[in-house]
Amino acid sequence: MIRHIVFFSVPKGGDPDAVEAGLSMLTENPHATVLEIGRNTRTDLYDEGVDFVVYGEFEDEAALSAYREHPIYKKSTSVVKPLREMRMAADYDVDKALRHSRYKG
Repeated sequence: MIRHIVFFSVPKGGDPDAVEAGLSMLTENPHATVLEIGRNTRTDLYDEGVDFVVYGEFEDEAALSAYREHPIYKKSTSVVKPLREMRMAADYDVDKALRHSRYKG
């Protein structure tokens, strides 16, 4: 499984509701097994640079590629890109990730 995490910021004086509306289109993309759009709750004491997070899970790299090629993704990008300031993305293979779990159940 591939996890896809993207952070966005909205410029000062920008329209976060319009960015959220543009990002929300992504939830209709059929290639993600999980797709969440969230506004930053701003609980980090040191950084307030992120306004939105997109979190997605994909069966494999092919599903992530299909997600990026889908017309919904392209439409969302065309809406959000001119409204956002920063975009940072990371993808990783869950099976290759280092992990520690405190859950003993």
